[in-house]
Amino acid sequence: MHKCPPPKKALNTWLKAYGTIENENYGHLLLEQIGKGDEALRDALRPYFESAHQDAREYFHKRIGISLHPDGKLPQTVAYPNCLPSKALRGLFGEVIAGLVTEAYQEEFVGGYAWQVPIFLFREHDDVEKYLWSLRYDKKRVREIYGRHGTDFVGIALDGAGEVVRVIAGEAKWRKTLTPSAVSTLLYGPKVENEETGKKEYSNKGIWYEVNRDSVIPHGLRQMQFLLQLRDPEGHASTILSIDRAVLAEEPELERTDLVVISGNGAASRDTGDSLIGWQEIPQEYEAGRDLQIVEVILKDGDSLIDSLYGSLWSDD
Repeated sequence: MHKCPPPKKALNTWLKAYGTIENENYGHLLLEQIGKGDEALRDALRPYFESAHQDAREYFHKRIGISLHPDGKLPQTVAYPNCLPSKALRGLFGEVIAGLVTEAYQEEFVGGYAWQVPIFLFREHDDVEKYLWSLRYDKKRVREIYGRHGTDFVGIALDGAGEVVRVIAGEAKWRKTLTPSAVSTLLYGPKVENEETGKKEYSNKGIWYEVNRDSVIPHGLRQMQFLLQLRDPEGHASTILSIDRAVLAEEPELERTDLVVISGNGAASRDTGDSLIGWQEIPQEYEAGRDLQIVEVILKDGDSLIDSLYGSLWSDD
């Protein structure tokens, strides 16, 4: 289970928040790095990241037969998530950041709901298990990892009885440098050649495509329910039952907020306070008709922070 609260004091030192909610259905939050991404920040973020990955760590290590006991002399070459290739770690970082900002800045989000993430869905990543299994027997079997299918991030809001009243779900992406063209590719998909004109145009298979066509009740919510049943059936009994009712209902009644989190290093030409997605009004390309929350996380030398952070996870074990 994920039980670690976000390190708000460290976040306030690290990031400056520019929050705007222009209407009742659209919120935009720009988080801009102002503090150092140093060892102190890494140590402040580490408990949250360990908590986010704990379920998947236990699951994958059990599946591939590697002990997590301190006396087991666990080889670092097959320790989840530390040993995953660089590109995979950046994807994981982006997804944890989605949970971190959702829990830490919920008052800045559209609707002002009390969002929480009882468990992350990282174990739902088949290729990671295949990668670790191969690496366990051959340390030279290093390769890139296929991305996890489905919704990048899912959180929930509960009522006083512990029942789910709203779900937040969507896309979480990391890019090394957040130039306008890089963000456009994320939003609209890669450019492909138009057979009629011969010119390259966006494929329209990016974030907007995925968000617009996703179901009101995301598959990730069902995955979360099964994990709660497995890890804490008594403590989350009301949550589990309410998700079951929502899934089995003939007509979806559960309210949903769509979330798009884009994080990465700011471009050299970027000015302080500049956003890459319009905050004045809801983007025209968004067609789902639900509440929409955009978060831009603009860092400096975020790659070094990611490498240092993931290299430090469970280093005291």
